[in-house]
Amino acid sequence: MVNTVLLDFKTRVQEVDGYFIFLESLIKEKAKLAFFDSDGEYQLKNLDSELVKTLKANGFLLLYNLVESTMRNAIEAIYDEFRSTGVCFDKIKPKIRITILQSVQNFFKNDSAKNLHSKITQISIDIITATFEREKIFSGNVDAKVIRDIADKYGFSHCTDCSQTKNGQNLLVVREIRNDLAHGIKSFEEVGRDKTIDDLLEIKKEVIEYLRQILQNIQKYLDNKEYLDLSVCNS
Repeated sequence: MVNTVLLDFKTRVQEVDGYFIFLESLIKEKAKLAFFDSDGEYQLKNLDSELVKTLKANGFLLLYNLVESTMRNAIEAIYDEFRSTGVCFDKIKPKIRITILQSVQNFFKNDSAKNLHSKITQISIDIITATFEREKIFSGNVDAKVIRDIADKYGFSHCTDCSQTKNGQNLLVVREIRNDLAHGIKSFEEVGRDKTIDDLLEIKKEVIEYLRQILQNIQKYLDNKEYLDLSVCNS
């Protein structure tokens, strides 16, 4: 299941890399706009500095989209593993059981609960995935702390190579700037003014590497079935 997540991650990283390569070339090579004027004459025009700031700020939206989509897909992959292996509720680790029960409690607070019976034939198995709601996992709040909390709930490692990832500290920067832009707290010009292209490239590199290593941790977690409660399975 994680192979699909990794493939989607690779595709999205290529999209982000392509944008930042374009942006770096635009800024460092002092690109100009070429066009024909009303007389049919070929003209060159410098890029508007405000537009460049907007393009830089837009990079944070792309990065946050990568972060949230990657983690949403990763959590869904964990539930897909539960579903495909048919693991029983009493065989998974206690912290995961608590997480499942909290999901059940929240599920019964909305209208979706009325159709729950149609999703369950074996309650000890189906209860794990029947109340999973992909679209409600995150809502613009993903950063390294959230990922560490999720790792603790499900039992996979959140450890990464700090020299390459700074333990995900730039995810907080990306999340905060994304939310400032989304809610109109800061303008695109303001964000683009405060960050250089080199700042952006460094943030991008560390965020991507952090996500890559977290996905590797989840791959290991699923491959080794680290979600199982060995005290129950071996009894």
